[in-house]
Amino acid sequence: MALWAWAGVPLGVYNIVSDFSVALRIQPQILTVLSLATWIQCYYYQQVRFYFPPFTPNTADISFKSWTVTRSFVTVIPVAALMAGSQATLIIGLRILKKRHIEWPITLMAILSAVLLAAGVLRHYWDIWVHRTVRGVSFVFVGIDAAGDVFSLLSILHQPTLDILGIVIYATEFVLWCGILLCGGYYNLLPWIQKRPAQRSHDTTENEPAPGLHGRATTNVTLHDIPSSTSVFRTASSDLAGIRPRTVITL
Repeated sequence: MALWAWAGVPLGVYNIVSDFSVALRIQPQILTVLSLATWIQCYYYQQVRFYFPPFTPNTADISFKSWTVTRSFVTVIPVAALMAGSQATLIIGLRILKKRHIEWPITLMAILSAVLLAAGVLRHYWDIWVHRTVRGVSFVFVGIDAAGDVFSLLSILHQPTLDILGIVIYATEFVLWCGILLCGGYYNLLPWIQKRPAQRSHDTTENEPAPGLHGRATTNVTLHDIPSSTSVFRTASSDLAGIRPRTVITL
């Protein structure tokens, strides 16, 4: 989330200096705000546990939130102010450079935004490579974000001048999200589909009653004549020696 929050800074600079549509100018600001809010919530809601010997983690531990509301705001507000100030300064400076026909700083903003956005997605690829499954990511979120990239590309295509760098920024993230969806289909959806027939067959076999006397269905139940004083947590095999199973006929 921190990567996406910082990606909104150069992306906002590039979209504003390049005179993109109003929607594309606002989009990076929304990205930064939501990413910062999610980032600080991760710290606020995380639980910190302390274990004290000789107690084990299952018997005695202390769990509490390490971040208070005050600490969260004190942390996130200066970061947000730094991002806003950096973006405003870069916008003013790059507009001056653009009037002087110096284009490489604008290109640098496009590269930085593409790299940071891609880095936020590529970490999921590493997790997929290690664990051979897609975890820790919502496919609904992936679909919404990928759709946002598509609409952003359509907006750029309808600009008076076709902006190649803008297309590269959003197309890069879109392709990476599509890769996540494909990995989810291969590692998560396909095994689930393959297991469904076997699971249905297994459930059907377990639910079928065993044949009994005169073709009637029976249920095999083993009745143990164990005294009431016997503990339910102690069923030694020697205590059950000589006990025969009984068959109950279901009428």
